[in-house]
Amino acid sequence: MGISKRAGEKLKICHVITRLIVGGAQENTLLTIRGHLEKGHEVVLAAGFSPGREGKLLENARYGEFPVYEFSDLVREISPLRDLKAFFALKKFFRDNRFDIVHTHSSKAGIIGRLAARAAGVPVVVHTVHGQAFHPYQSRWKNRLYIFLERFAARYCDKIYAVAQAMIDQCVAAGVAPADKYMVVYSGMDTGAFDRAERSEQLRKKLGLPPECKTVVTVARLFAQKGYEYVIPAAELLLAKRPETHFLLVGDGPMYDELQETLRRSNIEKNFHFAGLVPPGDVAMYIAQADLLWHLSLHEGLPRAVVQALAAGVPAIGFALDGTPEVIIEDVTGFLTDAGDVTAVAEKSIRVLDEPELAGKLGQNGKKKVLEQFDWRKMCDILEAEYTALLKKTQ
Repeated sequence: MGISKRAGEKLKICHVITRLIVGGAQENTLLTIRGHLEKGHEVVLAAGFSPGREGKLLENARYGEFPVYEFSDLVREISPLRDLKAFFALKKFFRDNRFDIVHTHSSKAGIIGRLAARAAGVPVVVHTVHGQAFHPYQSRWKNRLYIFLERFAARYCDKIYAVAQAMIDQCVAAGVAPADKYMVVYSGMDTGAFDRAERSEQLRKKLGLPPECKTVVTVARLFAQKGYEYVIPAAELLLAKRPETHFLLVGDGPMYDELQETLRRSNIEKNFHFAGLVPPGDVAMYIAQADLLWHLSLHEGLPRAVVQALAAGVPAIGFALDGTPEVIIEDVTGFLTDAGDVTAVAEKSIRVLDEPELAGKLGQNGKKKVLEQFDWRKMCDILEAEYTALLKKTQ
């Protein structure tokens, strides 16, 4: 049974995530921690090891002072022996620290963390779906495995949150858990920073962007399934008709060398500008240099970059997948295309870039939609109320 807690009393909370790379799920988690620290709760973070070019989020921004515990066997890939070691290490950690709440994020940490927390007797165990572990662009056997594991793990938690309604619909359709076990909690972010962001001649010069050129921006890790295999073909079609357009890629990752080589072969490298890893607090400035955002990912929960672009008044074009249609509203905040349809991406981009009045209308509609809905403090307040209500049920 849980320790008696009333609304407003300090909670002892542990968040668990697989990797602390620079990414949307990670920023969501750290902003949640920041909000709950500001409310006076005791919060710690348990995370796996984060190697590679994708950065370590805590090195790039401040989210408050809190302990971070690294579990070396909590890894992204399937590894039965290391997964078992991670389970026992987390179980001991949860039991020793007597948390009121364990909140897991991402698929691997969500599966192992929920089982370990329940085995350790944690009163309230919750999970957030940031992006689906199973999806159409993955092998059938992996999808079957992940659906089985998600069904199993769902039995060992009290509530599952999702950053988009599409995630809930997919989970319910796959039989992971009934609809009443889920709740949408939109991914919070510092929308005010994007609202205030402005064009900067100095930054454009640093990036090599011509002063008055039309610019398309992408904000995503340079990683498979983030849509970069479609960015270059769509850009080639767009440049064939609007050769003065430039492209700004914000992010880094294992596809960097491959993309550079593809651009060289396509002879359009002079129109592309790589910003590299950008601290989360600076992303708003980079998006503000653009006239349009492309989000061509095949696998996403809630497209955080789209929300950020709209908060900055920049319209967006994306594939009609997962949570994207919940923020890109056709001909209201941007345009949707079928997955992989680079011709439609190019054609709709030309329309936005050629019609300033349309672009302005889409951007302002988007800003109005997202500024309040995706404010990070609103997300934190919702989760705090959820924690308290769920804890009360255990008494």
